[in-house]
Formats: sequence, C-alpha cells, structure tokens
Amino acid sequence: MTYQEALDFLYPLHRFGIKPGLDRVFTLLDSLGSPHKRLGLVVHIAGTNGKGTVAAALASIFQASGKKTALYTSPHLVDFTERIRINGKQISQERVAHYCSQFKDAVIENHSTFFEATTALAFAWFADEGVEVSIIETGMGGRLDATNVVECAYAVIASIGLDHTEWLGGTLSLIAAEKAAIIKKGCRVYTAVTEPEAFMPIQQQAQWCDAPLSVVGKEITYRVSSAEPGMLELDLRSASRHYPGLKAPLTGLFHASNLSLAVMVAEDAGITSKDIYSGLERLLATGYRARLERIGTHPAVLLDVSHNADGMRETVTTLLSVRDAYQRIYVIFGLVSDKDALAVIRELLRLNCSFFPVPLPSERSVPAEELRALCEYEGGEATLFRTGHEALDYLRSKACEDDLILVTGSFYLAGDIIASVRS
Repeated sequence: MTYQEALDFLYPLHRFGIKPGLDRVFTLLDSLGSPHKRLGLVVHIAGTNGKGTVAAALASIFQASGKKTALYTSPHLVDFTERIRINGKQISQERVAHYCSQFKDAVIENHSTFFEATTALAFAWFADEGVEVSIIETGMGGRLDATNVVECAYAVIASIGLDHTEWLGGTLSLIAAEKAAIIKKGCRVYTAVTEPEAFMPIQQQAQWCDAPLSVVGKEITYRVSSAEPGMLELDLRSASRHYPGLKAPLTGLFHASNLSLAVMVAEDAGITSKDIYSGLERLLATGYRARLERIGTHPAVLLDVSHNADGMRETVTTLLSVRDAYQRIYVIFGLVSDKDALAVIRELLRLNCSFFPVPLPSERSVPAEELRALCEYEGGEATLFRTGHEALDYLRSKACEDDLILVTGSFYLAGDIIASVRS
C-alpha cells in the first residue's frame, strides 16, 4: 500500500459509524501481536472537554523529562498522521501504509470502524518503537471506547458535560459513569469534576477499583496570576510542592484545571519541578492547535474547536474578559449534527456578534441554512457562506483593524481553515 491507498482504505470505514464495544478492537490488536500490552506507562484521559489539553500538557512534560513519549489524540485537523505522535513527531506516511497493509484483512473480516483501526495502528507503532510513556485520549465516552483496552497507571477525567447523549446517556450521572469506566484496578485517578451528580459515579468507580482519587481544588489548588491571549500563568500548590509562575501558551482561564491535572499526574510519576515548568512552556510542540489560537492580526483572527455548549461557554467567557478590546466580533461557525445547536448559538450571542454559518467538510454537517434560521430565531444576524475560508477571506477584507473574527464550532472547520492558509 501507498499512503494514499492506506487513507482510501481507512476513511471509508466511517461507513460503519460508531459501534461501541471492545470485541472488534481486541481481535484486531491480537492480529498485530497485542501491542496494547507494550505501551510503557499509560495515562488514559477522558472528558467532555479539556482532555486534549491535558494530553498535550502531559506529553510535553514527559518529553521534557527525557522519556520517549507517545501521544494519541483525535480528531486530526489537516492530516491523518497528526493523531499519532512520538516525542511530538507524527507517524510517517510509510508506517501508516505498512500497518494498514498488515491488518487490512483483519479489518475487513472484523468490520472494524475507522476509530478502531486507527487505534490499533497507533498502538502497533508505539509498541514497535518501544515508547516509555503513552498518553492516550479517548475518542468518545470511555467504557466501550476503542482505547479502553489499555491497562493504565493513571486515569484522568477532565470534565463532564452533556455531549454525545445519544450514545452516553442523557444525564451527567450516566455520562460520568461511562467515562469513569476507564478507571482500572489499582490505577491512580485524577479529576477536575466536582459537580455532585457527575462526581459520584467517578468516586464510586474509583472505590470499586481500589484506585486512589485526587481532585483539583482539594489535593491541588491554583490561582491565576496572569491571563492574556496566548499565555496563562498560574500559582499552583500541591501537598508537597509549590509552583509559582507556572506558564503555558494557552488562552483561557478554564485551562487552569486542565494544567492542574497534568501537574498532579506528572508529580506522582516522579517528574521534577524543572521538567514540569519546561514541559508546559513548550506545550505547543506537541501539535496542540486551534484552542483560541491567534492566526491573524488587524483584524484579530482566533481559531477554536469548541463544539458543544459547555466548551463554547468557556470560550465565550474568555472572550468577554477582553471584549472591550474589539469593536465588532464576527463568528464563522459550523456544527455537526449531534450537537445542541441552539445552546451553542445562545452562548455565542453573549458576545453581541454577527454570525457567518458555513457547512462543514463532513457528511455530518448541519446545513448552513439551518444554522442561519436558528441564529435568526434567537435574534441574531446571520450571513451564509459556502466555505469557512471564503467567509474568512470576505471578513478580512471587510473588518476593521480593531475587530475580531472568531472561527469556531468544529475540528472539521478548524482543519479546513488551516489547510486553506497553508495552500
């Protein structure tokens, strides 16, 4: 197989959709020699929002300590290889083709999904490369997520919110129970979840697994000492250490709890304070992008992947803290069909913005016309465009120097914008 042939094989697997369950991925991994058992120290991360930030922070910290560190995240923004990295370097196209050739028959016979095949591919490469640490982000949920074949030393649950309710359940308690199922016997558990309905299932699963549980706000506390676009500075204090002036190149106060989780895990794993500081400062080297990332100035352009009501609330709250710096705000956005579009739009309306809904490059896209109707139903002003980059080109020509253009709502949209900027 060539790389393109590998992609042409993998992407149509989306036709199998989401099929929760672990039997297929176990069968696939068995055909590859059980690489999920050879991943070194494993940190397994779940959460409605924030898990990508925790994963990137931990990967950067472990790399700074000299550990050969694997990072598995999803989805990608531009190229498939972004999902699978060792020490920040993406898997080569040749290795993707190699593993697809190796397990093609098993995938077909097993009716494996895209995410199952991708997970098996990632684990095979990590194991073959002899990684010392693996940072594994769940795709969706936890209990029946394809990544839940690993035996983790650390289970991290960043947040719980109402998302993917058709698969995970319609209450915080049900969703939390699904995500808490990544907790295994004897691992250590870290969470920033404190809302009682969501916290209880996590606490119960930790107790059942005899897994010590640490909570942000109890075992570790933080104070934000400085927050500006592109930089967050914390004063963080655990039971044994004090981290004054801890900096990360992130935008938004809500990242403080995610960084706290990363620091707790790293500290327990024996990482020095020096490497924790260094790792967080170099977090972007892991490929972490599009979380209120500034990609343009005069007018300012921020690229964001918030895609549900909870995530958008945090994004909007962050922007409201600097709202006075901008005369007008224009929002280019698209959503996939399983999101609560009205709830997302209501959050964005707090910015007193104009909407520019666009279709996503995905079969699951909400039609832009439907988004416009919802915006207008909520009293917003909306103008349609055929693509995100067409809307961005138009607004860059129209907007004043002190305006802000926010591109948000989906990884698909962020990836489309990044690809158009590169080209």
